[in-house]
Amino acid sequence: MSLRPALTATALVAVALTLAVVAPPLDGRPVSKLRKPIDRPWHLQLQGKVDLSHPARVFDLDGDETSAATVRALHRNGRYVICYIDAGSYEDFRADRGRFPRSVMGRTLEGWPGERWLDIRRLDILAPILRARMRTCARKGFDAVDPDNVDGYANQTGFGLTRQDSLRFTRWLARTAHDLGLAVGLKNALEIVPSLASRFDFAVVEECFTYDECGRLAPFLRRGKPVYEVEYGGSSATLCPRAAGLGMNLTLASLELDGSSEPCPERRPSATPRTG
Repeated sequence: MSLRPALTATALVAVALTLAVVAPPLDGRPVSKLRKPIDRPWHLQLQGKVDLSHPARVFDLDGDETSAATVRALHRNGRYVICYIDAGSYEDFRADRGRFPRSVMGRTLEGWPGERWLDIRRLDILAPILRARMRTCARKGFDAVDPDNVDGYANQTGFGLTRQDSLRFTRWLARTAHDLGLAVGLKNALEIVPSLASRFDFAVVEECFTYDECGRLAPFLRRGKPVYEVEYGGSSATLCPRAAGLGMNLTLASLELDGSSEPCPERRPSATPRTG
């Protein structure tokens, strides 16, 4: 039998409120105030040495390959820095590859040997791994996270994933990023943009001009949230005016994403974005 006196209902409420206030965030450290993304020219690079003098104002860089020192240097130059992580697929060269059991690995991504789709329904297995990746982004000082390959429902993954599966997965990603003080972007997954634009802080999309899909980003643009778009071919003379007309930030890059990107010039403040 406990000798501690029973707590009254009022006391229980007070204790609960106190715990809610002092409860630590996911990584046990105080969470910095979330830095909202900026609607400025962007640069996407996942390999190679980062050129700190690149004219873009937003840098989307690989979370593993980019050091905290590089993030700090970019911040000193007034840049906003996004941390790229793979969320919906396994890569056989990552340091944490041994944490993924074969039971969650599906088919190989077309054109990307060594990369396999993940069963995103298994958050019991994937959540600790992906939370650790985002925690690393936060500890290195990144402002935001760009989780890739969240559109398994639109691909042959070997799991028969549905849009509802992706909605549950991406909402978890958004909550976890925000808990760590990171802004978060929705990568591709255009069919579920209307359901997620209110929860994500920006969008990252590949080749929406090539496939005539840019209009699907309207829910982000109407909310004044940046859309960062990359094309792997085409002419800046043709594509930059189109992107500016929609209110999007476009960069032209090689498929290797080795640093040779060409961001469109910064849009004039007087430009009125179209959402169609």
